[in-house]
Amino acid sequence: MTIDIFVLRIGIAAVFLTALIGFFHKGKKNWLMTFVQNFCGSFFFVSGFVKAIDPLGTAFKMEDYFSEFYFTFSETAVKFIAPIFPWMSEHSVAFSVAMIVFEMILGLMLVLGAKPKFTAWAFLALVAFFTVLTGFTYFTGHVPSDVNFFEFGKWGPWVETNMKVTDCGCFGDFMKLKPKVTFTKDVLLMVPALYFVFRHKDMHQLFSSKTRSIILWAAGIASLVFCFRNYVWNEPIVDFRPFKAGVNVRAQQVYEMEQSELANKVTAYKMTNKSSGKEVILPMAEYMKEYKNYPKEEWKLEQVKDNPPFETTKISDFDLSNLEGDHVTEEILNYPGYSLMVTAYKMEPEDEGYKKRFSEIINPVVSEAEKAGIKVFAITAGSKDVIEDFRHATQSAYPFYTADDLVIKTIQRSNPGLVLWKDGRIIQKWHFKQLPSFAEIKRQYIR
Repeated sequence: MTIDIFVLRIGIAAVFLTALIGFFHKGKKNWLMTFVQNFCGSFFFVSGFVKAIDPLGTAFKMEDYFSEFYFTFSETAVKFIAPIFPWMSEHSVAFSVAMIVFEMILGLMLVLGAKPKFTAWAFLALVAFFTVLTGFTYFTGHVPSDVNFFEFGKWGPWVETNMKVTDCGCFGDFMKLKPKVTFTKDVLLMVPALYFVFRHKDMHQLFSSKTRSIILWAAGIASLVFCFRNYVWNEPIVDFRPFKAGVNVRAQQVYEMEQSELANKVTAYKMTNKSSGKEVILPMAEYMKEYKNYPKEEWKLEQVKDNPPFETTKISDFDLSNLEGDHVTEEILNYPGYSLMVTAYKMEPEDEGYKKRFSEIINPVVSEAEKAGIKVFAITAGSKDVIEDFRHATQSAYPFYTADDLVIKTIQRSNPGLVLWKDGRIIQKWHFKQLPSFAEIKRQYIR
């Protein structure tokens, strides 16, 4: 989905809500205020809801921000505040859930017209917070790698690869937005935010104060439980990530590689004379014959790529190595039969409870699978020594491979978790708290 379609659908919903309120809610109304309340309220509620589907995704994104803020502020005159960011990173999941629930409830408060003055100021504060995050994301594109963000005099032209956090995570994995689009969206939201602050007395209010409170408390509890369901007790109820069940990872990886090569293929060269400004464009084959006539001292060269840019997913980064450093990705993706992959994006060898997740939950299932001839392996991020010690401590006899932790987090939010493959395709994924017996897995998925 694109942001244009999203805004259009929210707008249609806001018009519908405004019409309903106009029909059923008698009394004095400011139609513009009512529409803006419904639009912004629906926008925030849906934005929060799609993040509530995957709270850990938002938490991981907040960790990225906290890490960058730490390094940014530690080199400034206010470096005394830098130590707070590692602490915030350690509690990123709590911050994520709190922000998501607050965003959803604030959206509902706007639609209901609950506590107008508080709601207006809270909306302004949250929009301002989002604007700071998205502004940081976008403007770091002007900051070279050896320059601090606050050294404004050393900023240069905007370069995408300069950005420290490439995606704000405003809509989770449901919808990815370019940093400039995201920042522009938040700047535009400041308009209704200020409108609410100065004209909050014009807000409509639905139902009685007691009824509004009951609705908000019920919604808050439901939102919190929904968040917990999607990371504490189970995998996200809807998988917006590239490694969803049913995806042929092998075929998709080949496709992305081919499209990337095509997008980066240089088809011609554009030469601009540094003295006269004369421009010459030559196809690649012709340029290779005549390049000596356009020395770099006299001509500025630019590559011409006719094919549109192609954005890869984390599937392109799916790369596995054994503990000796040998690549095993093709071996895994080309394996023709069924296989079970244990995922562990963060091993916790000192945590006895974490080790029991392997010894008492994961290993009994995969042990039965191995007896049935199913290939079993694990992927994690860590050093060889730590992995070997963990294997022995948990009696995990199957091979462990290493991968990028961001890729593992994208594959599965559960830590640990289990993934069933066949012939390069993901068949199903399980949170360790929802892991069925191997007999049940075999009955439902292995043919």
